[in-house]
Amino acid sequence: MGGMMNIKQVSEEKGISADTLRYYERIGLIPPVHRTKGGIRDYTEEDLKRVDFTICMRNAGLSIESLIEYNRLFSEGDKTIGARRNLLVGEKEILTEKIKEMQECLDRLQKKITNYDQILAEGKTFL
Repeated sequence: MGGMMNIKQVSEEKGISADTLRYYERIGLIPPVHRTKGGIRDYTEEDLKRVDFTICMRNAGLSIESLIEYNRLFSEGDKTIGARRNLLVGEKEILTEKIKEMQECLDRLQKKITNYDQILAEGKTFL
């Protein structure tokens, strides 16, 4: 979609409520969204990228606090690039560990499913 989007359009496109979008903005999870002269939120491409980033990171389990800190650093400009990078590296390490734990759980589930597949293939029935 070319041009700007209002909060209802963003809510529908991103599958996130308008209230959640307002909340994210209010607590600093996303930077203040551009507004029309009438005060209506008018999401630019940059705003939408920040919404996408926040949704993605929240879905992955990154903390609200870390994301707020990241946005605070971002708003301070280029002097915080090193700090932003370090924050993201730390979050990446946490996420990598979570993925490893989830993969181990997935592997265990697959072993159980394979075991049940073998039992069923052998025609065993249980009352």
